[in-house]
Amino acid sequence: MIDSEILTGHSTRHLTELSGNHRLQAEAVDAFRALQESARLAGFDLQPASTFRDFDRQLAIWNGKFRGERPVLDKDSKPVDVSTLSDAERCEMILRWSALPGASRHHWGSDLDVYDPSLLPEGQKLQLEPWEYESGGYFYPLNLWLSEHMAEFGFYRPFAVDNGGIAIEPWHLSYAPLAKQAEHLLTPELLIASWQGHDVAGAGWLSQHLATLFPRFIRNTQEV
Repeated sequence: MIDSEILTGHSTRHLTELSGNHRLQAEAVDAFRALQESARLAGFDLQPASTFRDFDRQLAIWNGKFRGERPVLDKDSKPVDVSTLSDAERCEMILRWSALPGASRHHWGSDLDVYDPSLLPEGQKLQLEPWEYESGGYFYPLNLWLSEHMAEFGFYRPFAVDNGGIAIEPWHLSYAPLAKQAEHLLTPELLIASWQGHDVAGAGWLSQHLATLFPRFIRNTQEV
């Protein structure tokens, strides 16, 4: 049963361990392990870079970016000085790359970011930026393999196309049977309610404009 606490990252009771600190729902764990094994047979070491992320973690990411304590990128993946931006400009630029606290698909236990550490050049830190997965990038072979085979295991990319909202994220996979349930249950009202008692940077502007932000930056995903 997916309730408001699970939807908005305030609960962990729906999760089971995948590996190390990585957690997903049990059904997604089984599906990802099967995908991993198929990838291994194809010569890839498919690993999670990020799985479940709770509300507080997403809040720290959001507030850090809003306040200029974490890097914020423009549409070309170039760093931006957010101190020169209005609240509106700041929020929309952050939303290109980072979800609002309570609105991250990583709350659901159905979504994860993936990479192949064996393809990462020595001394190079994982960036999770599109160029790493595009032609000429070191994860491009993995990207091609996933495009061909991930659906066999129930996975798809919700951010495969830039529709004028969230940037393309070739590393982000959703396990469709679980993710499709959750995404249709999340509403603007639930999201705002999840912020109660928390210091969400820019909440005043966000609350006033959530009706237009929601379809652009939260529901604006690819269909399976």
